[in-house]
Amino acid sequence: MQNAGAPLWDDLRVLLALHRHRSFLAAGRALGVSTSTAARRIDALEAALGRPLVHRSNGGTSVEPDALDLVALAERIESGLHAIRRDEGDEAFSGTVRLSLADEVVRPVTQRLCELRRLYPALELEILSETRLVDLARREADVAIRGNKSSSPAVVHRLAGRASFGLYAAPSYVERRLRGARLRTAEFARHDFVGYEGTLAQTAKSSWLMAHGAKRFVVRSNSHHALLEAALQGQGIALMSDPSVRSIAGLVRLEVDAELPSSSIFLAYHRELRKVPRVRLVVDTLDAAVREALR
Repeated sequence: MQNAGAPLWDDLRVLLALHRHRSFLAAGRALGVSTSTAARRIDALEAALGRPLVHRSNGGTSVEPDALDLVALAERIESGLHAIRRDEGDEAFSGTVRLSLADEVVRPVTQRLCELRRLYPALELEILSETRLVDLARREADVAIRGNKSSSPAVVHRLAGRASFGLYAAPSYVERRLRGARLRTAEFARHDFVGYEGTLAQTAKSSWLMAHGAKRFVVRSNSHHALLEAALQGQGIALMSDPSVRSIAGLVRLEVDAELPSSSIFLAYHRELRKVPRVRLVVDTLDAAVREALR
């Protein structure tokens, strides 16, 4: 093998694929090699550098934090190779981009990204629907849409706009429990709400509900779609972003005697990915999609 300290691209590309796909099986498939070949490449790279590079567990395989510099190096090499090989610019937009999205935006964003792939078929996408804030500084994802900023200086944020929120209920709930589509905050304590669970229970929108007297959360979930369905079924009142329910029939937006919350929407990505063409392309596409949705 190569001299220690001078890893070959064939080894680094396996490390990069392992970081993106989180298992030797998936990394091997992405590269068109066997699982055993991918594992041997990593073993050889670890032996050459004299330190462990990956962490193996029952939950999957991850790159060690102190090996992320090699991942960044592999990204730069990959980008450079694409630039050398590109034909009329198409090759610059090949490769994988891993996205972390809240489930309320997954469908419209995926629609826009599929349109993008029709133009750039060599682009590959990994779309993760999750409520946790991925650690972009550790490259758990390439791009994320989120409502707040990371404190890490390694993460770049682009403000795409602000999402307004409203209180929504099914007509059946309005008929049973409300006089028209009006609700006073003094009445919150006696009404049923559907609300967030887990990490989303700590967000500003959940805090707003409780600060204004909401107590009875009859359905809790970390899924926007579950809460939306519960509201549609008349289970309770939901605080939803206006863009996420704009096209949903069967919900009534309630008038309320308080200023409703809003949230900044940021596109976030690792600083070292700013000049990677496929990442720039995806970020620009997401920016346009979010701005359109917020109109």
